[in-house]
Amino acid sequence: MSNNEAKEKSSLRKKADSIKDFRCKNLIAVLEEPKNEQNIAQTIRNINALGVEKLYIIDSKNLVADDWQEMRTNVKLLRLSSSAIKWTFIKKFKSTEDCINHLKKKEFVSMVTSPHLKGRKNIVLHEGKYTRMRLAVWFGNETTGISDMAIENSIACINIPMSGIIESLNLGTTTGIVLYEITKQRREAKLSKLKRKGKLKNKI
Repeated sequence: MSNNEAKEKSSLRKKADSIKDFRCKNLIAVLEEPKNEQNIAQTIRNINALGVEKLYIIDSKNLVADDWQEMRTNVKLLRLSSSAIKWTFIKKFKSTEDCINHLKKKEFVSMVTSPHLKGRKNIVLHEGKYTRMRLAVWFGNETTGISDMAIENSIACINIPMSGIIESLNLGTTTGIVLYEITKQRREAKLSKLKRKGKLKNKI
């Protein structure tokens, strides 16, 4: 490693350490059977920028490597995610059922992103409250949407209000919009709590 590379790595590590208190712990984004690496990489970039703790990918077709350390060496994912994959923990599952069981074991609740679904609790994105739970937010396949199994094991469906003729967004845009609102709420709640306890001295 050259001196310049070592300095860059050290600088990035310092930045990562300085922002770690503002990352949203106990918040996981879940991609269910994404269709291509570009959308995966865009989501990785979004969740890293917004401070989401982890990304889970359900990938029965082996679009990505099984292990995060191996994913981090994928040149295409590195380029498309602007290297965010280096700093974003990712866990892969072979099936929706495996992911649901893992989340339940860790005492996470799930919310799915989907258009209105009969018989489910539906939440307009900005009207929901997302601060007091270990939360996994699910995003479905770009073509078929979220699975029935994911819906059945969720507590609610989050909807993005839209006013156009085309009432759908691509995966990268959807994850960015939804996770921005959720991370904003969780960060504001955390800062408010720190302020009440008088622990904000060097945090802003």
